[in-house]
Amino acid sequence: MTPTLPRTIRAVDTDRLLALEQEAASLGFSQRLPVDWLQEHLAAEATHYLLPTLVHQLRHRPDVSPQWRCQLLLTVSTGEQIWGLLDVLPDTFDKLTESLGEASKKDIVNRIERAVTQREWAERLTDDAAPKQTPRD
Repeated sequence: MTPTLPRTIRAVDTDRLLALEQEAASLGFSQRLPVDWLQEHLAAEATHYLLPTLVHQLRHRPDVSPQWRCQLLLTVSTGEQIWGLLDVLPDTFDKLTESLGEASKKDIVNRIERAVTQREWAERLTDDAAPKQTPRD
């Protein structure tokens, strides 16, 4: 029987998000972002959001199966919101406080749908930092 995916969104601060990402890294989950990258680019005082969207089953790793594959809405240091993915254990997700009303959840889903991915944002950041070449005479 497939576990029931929660139909909710959880809000977490940057420290809690980093802890969730570290847990995913230590468990070898496939959908996560590098903790060092997040430490460098997340807005320190921001709120980030997790929306479970898929039950991820690992038959070869029953000790960490199932997982909730969550869409993330992250706020980075520029103030922009970007989209990512994170696999979370159901027990870990259930321990996150439910704090959002229905209107807030709908707004967050709309923002997730419009957000650029973490990869797109990082590539744009790299492109902006690259030295500009001028044509030779």
